[in-house]
Amino acid sequence: MTAPAVDWRLIAEEARPGPMQMALDEVAAETAAAGGPATVRTYRWDPSCLTLGYRQDPSTVDWAFCEHEGIDVTRRQTGGGGIYHDAHGDVAYSIAVPASVVPGELLDCYHLLCEPILDAFARLGVDADYADEATPELYHPACYLRDLHPAHDVVAGGSGAAEPRKIAGNAQYRKRDAVIQHGSLTFSVDAERHLGAFADPPVTETEFRNRVVGMDELTDAARGDAVNAVADALTAWVTAGTDEAGGTDEYIDIDRDGSWTDAELRRAADLAEAKYRDPEWVRTRPGSEREE
Repeated sequence: MTAPAVDWRLIAEEARPGPMQMALDEVAAETAAAGGPATVRTYRWDPSCLTLGYRQDPSTVDWAFCEHEGIDVTRRQTGGGGIYHDAHGDVAYSIAVPASVVPGELLDCYHLLCEPILDAFARLGVDADYADEATPELYHPACYLRDLHPAHDVVAGGSGAAEPRKIAGNAQYRKRDAVIQHGSLTFSVDAERHLGAFADPPVTETEFRNRVVGMDELTDAARGDAVNAVADALTAWVTAGTDEAGGTDEYIDIDRDGSWTDAELRRAADLAEAKYRDPEWVRTRPGSEREE
């Protein structure tokens, strides 16, 4: 595994509301595009959050359920269907890197940035990989219930499952000469709340569990172990090829205890309020839905 040879910072898991997490992803991309360090990080949704795909119809959301259950709702920059991110059951990560140092072809770039994610599952003893074959969709508005595609959907086996089930959702977009990839790794499945966040999905909880699997079904690891595995895999990916002193032929710098600058946090807070919490962004569909 070889990460692009640029300066990197690794930011440990932080618990923040969904709009702020999406704003920080955008800010990390701006920093990378402006010549600052590329960023790899893990994060936690607090409170639980439903993220809509960029062009998803807001009428597919059960707004009353989300309000009653204290579930935030925001809209991602990436496409696809909605994802319910549970505060306990979801382990999130993102990678922000200059576009000039990664493959220009979307799928090649995606596979490069997914390398540490597959490694994280391996570190936990979870046999996860891209789907072997296509699987028909169950419910289009929900990312995890769309058709499974061998090119990009990550699945894992499970006890009693007739076939591998989806365990991670990953997506990327380009902004201001940077690439941002973010993803959700399922630690524990809460089918009731996931389905409840959508408006009348024609899928039972049993059908949902037959399509989606959590790490807690496949390993005895605690959630903290899963977070550490993702962080360790990201660190190993970024530092691969460095010498014992931490340097490389390209003289890159790696900050293993990275953090946000005050300016970045202010910028993200402004973005969170002006964009990712703004009803016009969250509840207005920006054009016809785009397939990924």
